[in-house]
Amino acid sequence: MKLVWFLGLLVFCYGVFLNGVGRTLPSRPAIVNIGAIFTLNSTIGRIAKIAIDLALEDVNSDSSILDGTKLKVQILDSNCSGFLGIVEALQFMEMDIVAIVGPQSSTVAHVISHVANELHVPVLSFAATDPTLSSLQYPFFVRTTQSDLFQMAAIAEVVDYYQWRQVIAIFIDDDYGRNGISALGDKLAERRCKISYKVPVRPGPGLSANDITDILVKVALMESRVIVLHANPDSGLAILSVANHLSMMENGYVWIATDWLSSVLDSWSPLTSDTMAKMQGVLTMRLHIEDSIRKKAFVSRWRNITSKVRLGSLVGLNSYGFYAYDTVWMIARAMDKFFNEGGTISFSNDSRLHDTKGGTLHLEAMTIFNGGQHLLNNIHQTDLVGLSGKLQFNAGGFLIHPAYDIINVVGTGYRTIGYWSNYTGLSVIPPEDLYMKPPNRSSSNQHLLSVIWPGETISKPRGWVFPNNGKELRIGIPDRVSYREFVSRVGGTDLVKGYCIDVFTAAINLLPYAVPYKFIPYGDKKQNPSYTRLVELITTDFFDAVVGDIAIVTNRTKIVDFTQPYIESGLVIVAPSKKMNSSAWSFLRPFTIQMWSVTAAFFVVVGAVVWILEHRMNDEFRGPPKKQVITILWFSFSTLFFAHKENTVSTLGRLVLIIWLFVVLIIQSSYTASLTSILTVQQLSSHIKGLDSLKMGDEHIGFQVGSFAENYLIEEIGIPKSRLVALGSPEEYASALENGTVAAVVDESPYIQLFLSSHCKFKIVGQEFTKSGWGFAFPRDSSLAVDMSTAILALSENGDLQRMHDKWLENSGCSSQSTELESNQLYLKSFWGLFLICGIACFLSLLINCVQMMRQFSRHPLEEPNSSGQGGSRSTRLRTILSFVDEKEDSWKSKSKRRQMEKSNSAVTNASSSLH
Repeated sequence: MKLVWFLGLLVFCYGVFLNGVGRTLPSRPAIVNIGAIFTLNSTIGRIAKIAIDLALEDVNSDSSILDGTKLKVQILDSNCSGFLGIVEALQFMEMDIVAIVGPQSSTVAHVISHVANELHVPVLSFAATDPTLSSLQYPFFVRTTQSDLFQMAAIAEVVDYYQWRQVIAIFIDDDYGRNGISALGDKLAERRCKISYKVPVRPGPGLSANDITDILVKVALMESRVIVLHANPDSGLAILSVANHLSMMENGYVWIATDWLSSVLDSWSPLTSDTMAKMQGVLTMRLHIEDSIRKKAFVSRWRNITSKVRLGSLVGLNSYGFYAYDTVWMIARAMDKFFNEGGTISFSNDSRLHDTKGGTLHLEAMTIFNGGQHLLNNIHQTDLVGLSGKLQFNAGGFLIHPAYDIINVVGTGYRTIGYWSNYTGLSVIPPEDLYMKPPNRSSSNQHLLSVIWPGETISKPRGWVFPNNGKELRIGIPDRVSYREFVSRVGGTDLVKGYCIDVFTAAINLLPYAVPYKFIPYGDKKQNPSYTRLVELITTDFFDAVVGDIAIVTNRTKIVDFTQPYIESGLVIVAPSKKMNSSAWSFLRPFTIQMWSVTAAFFVVVGAVVWILEHRMNDEFRGPPKKQVITILWFSFSTLFFAHKENTVSTLGRLVLIIWLFVVLIIQSSYTASLTSILTVQQLSSHIKGLDSLKMGDEHIGFQVGSFAENYLIEEIGIPKSRLVALGSPEEYASALENGTVAAVVDESPYIQLFLSSHCKFKIVGQEFTKSGWGFAFPRDSSLAVDMSTAILALSENGDLQRMHDKWLENSGCSSQSTELESNQLYLKSFWGLFLICGIACFLSLLINCVQMMRQFSRHPLEEPNSSGQGGSRSTRLRTILSFVDEKEDSWKSKSKRRQMEKSNSAVTNASSSLH
């Protein structure tokens, strides 16, 4: 009996649950309801309506999918109203809808996604491209088209490809517009480009031509001429029309429209000639659809259908139509898998909404789709080939292989000038042909076809002009108290003058446009200002540029852009100099001790070699040992003055002598020149010879106030700050060097050259140890800096730059010798090549001579006396050889012949005796 009551209670509770808590449909219902929200009377909405109907027809007629279950789509028209879209989405939540196609609006998608998250209904949008619609924040939002994140990346690469650095962004002031332009700013920043001016446009039908005119007039006053238009079709076309009226579609302008324009071109083709005339030269993006056989068949089918339907001039198929068609198939495949895995369509009430009964909104009617997470997982696992291409999601929830066509509006139509893909960047080859190859995003691999720009020109627009807004450039100049030849302010006036000012005004006068500017001195008039701080004021927008003797150094190039250097510069060392007193041993200064030693040794060696080569055939090199030693020394040292009286008769001796006389000539000339320099040119009184000796010492070092030399000496060279002394003027330089306050001064070469022109007691030590130049500073990525660099190069080529240099800086008050560098001693390393040649000649001559003597000795041997022992035989042979070497060659030959004859006669006599 208890069991009967228990079963009855269980049945009662189950009935209550069915009626008040939830409901379950059969495991394979005959119809599955999905919803769709978009604006039917819009460019995208009209196409999407037809595409969805065709997809439903194809899905429901395909027996291989859903096993008899039919899809039914309930479409609601948001009528371009975000509010209506939200209301309609809430209505769908009462209608057992398992998925929603749409919405078209990114604004509506944000709100609906919150509801979808709570009620577990997947929302698949083929047109909401707002990059901030993230699957992390909205897990039940599935974007079945490409995010504007990729479209903005494509636009940024186009801007960078044409080497523009600034753009102006005109956008609809809603989630779609703001977030898209924010993504564009991020992508441009990655390529050192930026949005210089953002222009929001009021969304909705209330935008008038006067409103647009006010906006574009402000744009025309800006510097950039590259305009990115991120709008919807209605407002976008209106803006282009007004821009054409304001002559902003002429030569010099660049207009880049997002894919709204390509949708218009594809959908409303052919447009009227008047409409096309207002967008000539515009670049636009279009979602890339692979030109497959299925696509061609669908396009043909589309034309047949639309030709039978009265749609006015709307006959084309845009990219969003392909994605709308594929979205329905994506839901069908996911539902088929859902049923095959045992899923059932059931809904349950949300207890939180149930507690709000009593109101008139009936929120409790909205139900949770119990299988929503299961269906969502199946959608994310989609892997099929649709009309739009490969349909597959990556880990971030984006469709793989994002790609865009880049279109140039020309004449009565348009032409594709290239493609962009996330795989290889810009290319003239369709992306699908590149996916099988390794990615190559190098700059040399980025290509686009030629473009016909606004104004019907094929020349790439410069992309900017100087802004015609009446604003003067605030140009900072250093208010110097020393070296005023470079920059100075005329006392009691706002006028400035100097070498740097002349170069700037000459360069700016060469620009093809007028640049209003005003010089603003910077400094306290007591000492030279900090140039690093002066340059930093550009980054805070206090100055628009800085003109003056500004050194181009690394830490400054990180925050500003410099023009081409207009004068070379580098750090040099200046030290005192004076006439060194001559001494009794001044004649030894030209050569180092090593050089003197090697030279003396070679005199002796060459003399000995010549004696060896001449001794056996030249009577002038024969005689007693004492006489021969004197001959060797006299002959070798007399060659220094080419006064040797001994003649050489051997070929080898003459060869050695010729080479040695050439060496002597070079050494003698070098010695004379060096000695003359030492005795006439001023020599340094300081022991500092260059940068190395400066580092190793502990003396104080002077530098100019405000110069980068202080930081360089401390940070790069490693000199303690305690050794550095700040000096403010040339007079302080001279005073500190003369009284020994500093041992040397380190400053840039243009200042030092001007200093030495009037202070002859000082000289430059060593070489420049930095190489840089002076330039004018502008904000990062300033286009004016590029044009000024071109103008400076023109001044250099036509000679004006040198003439201005001579006018201000050629003030030579000292003789030319005051700027000569220290004459150094001559080192052995400068002559080792000559000594090597001479040594090789001596060695080879001795070797040849030795070989010749051995051959002579072997052909004319002497009669050796009998010896009783082996030792006696060796000593006798050695004496014979030495006698042969010492004896004159002619005498030795005659003796050898005579002994040969005697030996022959003796042999004949012995033979006769034996016969008798």
